[in-house]
Amino acid sequence: MHADRRPVLLARNRIEAAVRSYFGARDFLFVDPPGLQRSPGNETHLHAFATEMIGNSGAGETMYLHTSPEFSMKKLLAAGEQRIVSLGHVWRNRERSALHHPEFTMLEWYRAGEAYDAVIADCVALCRMAAEITGAGLLRYRGRECDPFAEPERVGVIEAFQRFAGIDLFATMDVEGETDADVLAAEMRRVGLEVPAEHTWSYLFSRVLVEKIEPNLGLGRITVLDRYPAAEAALARRTADDRRVAERFELYACGVELANGFGELIDAPEQRRRFAAEMNEKQRLYGETYPLDEELLAALPLMSETSGVALGFDRLVMLATGAPRIEDVIWVPVAGGER
Repeated sequence: MHADRRPVLLARNRIEAAVRSYFGARDFLFVDPPGLQRSPGNETHLHAFATEMIGNSGAGETMYLHTSPEFSMKKLLAAGEQRIVSLGHVWRNRERSALHHPEFTMLEWYRAGEAYDAVIADCVALCRMAAEITGAGLLRYRGRECDPFAEPERVGVIEAFQRFAGIDLFATMDVEGETDADVLAAEMRRVGLEVPAEHTWSYLFSRVLVEKIEPNLGLGRITVLDRYPAAEAALARRTADDRRVAERFELYACGVELANGFGELIDAPEQRRRFAAEMNEKQRLYGETYPLDEELLAALPLMSETSGVALGFDRLVMLATGAPRIEDVIWVPVAGGER
């Protein structure tokens, strides 16, 4: 099995070297955030691996492996760093499939004082670079192709729901972006989509996104899915022209999400409110919560306006090499588990 995968793994190494060169040439500082955290992240549907840290006295404290280096990196931004990047392992529980692995490599970077158009441009450049390195010229996944050198398509989430699902998403929100699950359920029934008996707006949004929107993105060229509803952007600031939507984007190629980025929220009271809402929903759905990172909340007011993005490095290698499964591009996949 290793011999079969070795050419792809060597391509992975070449892509990694090019990524480091790309950011080094742009005066980014590579940082190495710790994986062990008191708070692994505060988004409803992200699940962490828990462990126990035992002190010299023998007393234990619950700790977690981070789902993203975001909290640590924002503390560095608050301390004055301007351009930082991390390429390292993150852990997410309850996730294993052709596109998901419980331990994977995330490329995450931040540009202080720059709009998030700058990190979108970075994402496109990295996709092109990976396709050049493998010699493929295209990104490929299970019969789908994407030309990263073509001009990317940029489409708002509201427009995408209308175009691909026939759903008026704005009709399900008020002027402040507060959502109504019953209205969204009615919209889904109107276009012939099944609605479960028990549902939340967020669940219905995700279901339409996965079933109707994502399969149409990144076909032929990269798609930047932009301006997410504020209710689905817990870490992003709202747009200046419409409080219903926020400065969040996702980048797609071949129907696969490669990157998730934000114009970062630095309003600590608003961030605390959003984290608390996310954890309340997590408690309702999964019967558990994670603590808030008080150091992060204290650091946010010290940050300048910043754009940031996380890109799934393994997925980028997959698409650049045409590999059908994420485990094909990981040197030693985690044993066991559902696939």
